[in-house]
Amino acid sequence: MNNLQLIEVNGVYCADSREVAEMVEKDHSKLIRDIRTYCDYLNEAKIGLVDFFSPTAYTDIKGEERPCYYITRKGCDMIANKMTGQKGVLFTAAYVTKFEQMEHQIQNLSPQIDSRFLFQIAAQMEEKENRIHLLETTTAQQNQIIGELKPKANYVDAILNNKGLVTITQISKDYGMSGQAMNDLLHEHKVQFKQSGQWLLYEPHQAKGYTHSNTIPIEHKDGTKDVTMQTKWTQKGRLFIYDLLKSNGILPVIER
Repeated sequence: MNNLQLIEVNGVYCADSREVAEMVEKDHSKLIRDIRTYCDYLNEAKIGLVDFFSPTAYTDIKGEERPCYYITRKGCDMIANKMTGQKGVLFTAAYVTKFEQMEHQIQNLSPQIDSRFLFQIAAQMEEKENRIHLLETTTAQQNQIIGELKPKANYVDAILNNKGLVTITQISKDYGMSGQAMNDLLHEHKVQFKQSGQWLLYEPHQAKGYTHSNTIPIEHKDGTKDVTMQTKWTQKGRLFIYDLLKSNGILPVIER
């Protein structure tokens, strides 16, 4: 509790409501609610709020603006008066000591130095440090997110940039496995079944534009001619396979 930091607001020392909430071990939102109640009482009694609380705001780690208050010594007195037990005693001791220390320092300053100017410089430096810390934190988080999403974006981009049909062997190479292994895997997940030598989709996956059947002419050893059917996958089907396998913990090589 001895680490309470005071800032100068319009020539008056104040504590930040976030620090006060931490000192009294109270959720900041609940302290804000209490302060607003006190402000309502003060307004009804036509007592100036500026002597107790000054509304302000801060930017959280998400970049969103949140409400907070600057609390004067009188405001701290009001909060402390609502507290009992050890927390109330320790909070009172901490803020009284801190306010007295700061007031003593001002009294000992050289008359040639404008104390208000010093307060403004100190407040600006603290604000600058807070902004730097916020930027560093935000940048680190953004780099983490980019690092996590980039492999996926690369693979999905590769799919979307390829407009043609692909064989299951081509898709399986993306996962470091053989075409037969990929076919068996899709069969295990009830995507396809084999009939007359061709892999066909189960009914829930038909008519969704996932595959396209190619007719391939063949000639037998005895000279007779015939045709066989080969299933190829569209890029939409390739994305379907990607989402299916990813949901089961199987990623393409580029994302590992």
